[in-house]
This record gives sequence, structure tokens and C-alpha cells, in this order.
Amino acid sequence: MKLLEGKTAIITGAARGIGKAIAIRFAQEGCNIAFTDLVMDENAQATENEIATFGVKVKGYASNAADFEDTHNVVNEIVKDFERIDILVNNAGITRDGLMMRMSEQQWDMVINVNLKSAFNFVHALTPVMMKQKSGSIINMSSVVGVHGNAGQANYSASKAGMIGLAKSISKELGSRGIRANAIAPGFIITEMTHQLSEEVRAEWAKQIPLKRGGTPEDVANTALYLASDLSSYVTGQVIQVDGGMNT
Repeated sequence: MKLLEGKTAIITGAARGIGKAIAIRFAQEGCNIAFTDLVMDENAQATENEIATFGVKVKGYASNAADFEDTHNVVNEIVKDFERIDILVNNAGITRDGLMMRMSEQQWDMVINVNLKSAFNFVHALTPVMMKQKSGSIINMSSVVGVHGNAGQANYSASKAGMIGLAKSISKELGSRGIRANAIAPGFIITEMTHQLSEEVRAEWAKQIPLKRGGTPEDVANTALYLASDLSSYVTGQVIQVDGGMNT
């Protein structure tokens, strides 16, 4: 039997990158997929079509995850379409990097709202559903910079540290209801965003990693699969760094 057979997951920001990799990995293990992105463009449609090839139910939803009311509306729609939600992956995120002294209020607010408030919105909307089911796995996509900080990313680091605090708090509040909450902190993951860096910069970064390579979205997806499945049924309130040993 597949690890997620018959279960349903909501994955935010999953039209591309790590979110898409998680959706595909979950689908390979029999999970029905509801995914969100800001707009349902050709990338989102292509992702939906690719996931459907695994024989699971899949539907993409346009959603402004940073908007409280919009999030509750889309969750209600997903629950009607899928009937139950077993897994939530809060993956939606953006960067607006800059030194603290030059960072605008807009840069700060935008990153906090999209990265952190969005997670609150989805958890808030799904808590009654999971409490009624007396089960659920919530996975917050944090970052190694949320654990260790990073110059030029005060807003991003703060949002990702908040994701960890949120997961730990949820684990304490909802554990008695059979709901688990954990965070994943990826390190240097090779995505479209990191491909914008020069080859020299990527090579220099790899030298600092004990495994001597950047991670892949699939590396993160495999960790998410573990946390979503019953393999981690006694794991909650934890942060797993997927960073090749970069911050050990």
C-alpha cells in the first residue's frame, strides 16, 4: 500500500519549485492534491496535468494566501470538493532582500504577510476540519535562515523563524486532538531562483556544504513525505534541516 493512499493534501504555492515537487511526491504515494497559487496560469495548469498522470484527484485554486478571508473561502471550497483534508503544507513564500537599514516598510510587510501570515490563515481555516477528523499533519516550510539568520534577509529570516514558532505552538495546542505540526528548514536548494546566481557563486556555496552539493526540490519533498505519512506518527514540534550538513 502507498504511504498516503486515500489521503488529501493542501499545498500552498505549489505551481512550481519545491511546492510542485512535494505535490508530485505525494501524488506518487496515492495522495489527492489540492494546491494553491496566486493565479492559475499555464504553469499551474501544467502542474495540475502532471499530477493527474498519477491517477489521483487533483485541482488547483487561485488564492491570495496572505488574505485571511480569501484563504477561508478557498479552504471551504477545497473541503467541499475533497470532503476531507489530512495534510497541510504551508509552502507559499517570497523574498524581498535588502540590508535592514535600507529595507522599506513595504518590503518587510509583504514578506511577513506572504510567508508567515499565510500559514496562520491556512492553519486557522483548517483547524476545525482536522479537529473534527481527530487527525492531521501540518508542515511549515521554513529555512535554515529562519534558524540561523542571514545578513540582508531580516524580513525573510524573521518570517521563516516565525514558521518554526508557529509549528511548535500548534504541536502543543493540537497534539491532544491527533494533529501533528512540524517544520522543514531547507538549505541551498537548486531551483529556478538559485539558477539566477552565477555558476561561480553556486560552486562557492557548495564548498561550504559537507555533502558538497546543493539540494534538490526532491530532497525536500522526501522529507515532507516522511512528515506527512504515518512513518512520523510520533514526531511533532520538530524542525528538520535539509541542508547537506551546512549548519551542523
